[in-house]
Amino acid sequence: MTVADSNAPNPTASNESPERTITAVFSEREQIDSVIRRLIDRGISRDHISVIGKNFHSDTRIGGFLTKRDVILGGLKQGGIFGSLFGSVLGLLTGVGVLFIPFVGTVVAAGPIGAVLLGAASGALAGAAGGGLASALVTLGMPEDKAAIYQTSIESGDFLVMVEVPENKTGEIQLLLESAGAKEISTIDSALPRQRTGTIEDPAHLSPEVRSHLSEAAQKVYIERYNAALAESNDESKAEQAAWATIHQLFQEDEQGIWSQPNVPQPT
Repeated sequence: MTVADSNAPNPTASNESPERTITAVFSEREQIDSVIRRLIDRGISRDHISVIGKNFHSDTRIGGFLTKRDVILGGLKQGGIFGSLFGSVLGLLTGVGVLFIPFVGTVVAAGPIGAVLLGAASGALAGAAGGGLASALVTLGMPEDKAAIYQTSIESGDFLVMVEVPENKTGEIQLLLESAGAKEISTIDSALPRQRTGTIEDPAHLSPEVRSHLSEAAQKVYIERYNAALAESNDESKAEQAAWATIHQLFQEDEQGIWSQPNVPQPT
């Protein structure tokens, strides 16, 4: 099956900026294929559709990242891309990545949620404290009880679909998801965060999943190292990796999963 170029414009997509994110659970892989096509046909941009799941099987494994650099960011030290996913309906979305999430296992993350989770995987989710999918979803503004349900659903083999929509399309898309077999539908009053491109001038420019796991001192160190590495390499993925490496070198995580405690050099 030939899949449309994920970078190509969607002529039916709405020009309105998304203001809300609708999240729903689906039990069957076939439902995912159907609902993605229905959303795109209804005018939802592929840039605003995300899918998370464990049970995407493939016989072809290709190492590295085969996706847009500004969608799937760095921080993943192990793993790869399952090549045949790009021959499926997931190839219509803006990126497909594979990553390990504590308490959940190895998942496929397609669409903008991939960048959110990979950013968290390089820092917040990499630590033992405060890790897990539920923690990342709460950072995005989701209620804790609903985030816990979604993590449990993914653990049990269900699939999560997240759709960013303008406020005036909320009801329409909720009905579409319901008719497609969705359960546990919820809505948060914001779109998914996008990592600021280029140099970072202020902690407010850090994506929420990064900022919420750094103390003020660690945020300053992260920004300084990120900007310096970006100037050297002109590669945002490498800059992010360098920034987190410096955080891990200079700070320790506290019990809340925040990198805040300065590392004390051990006597030689």
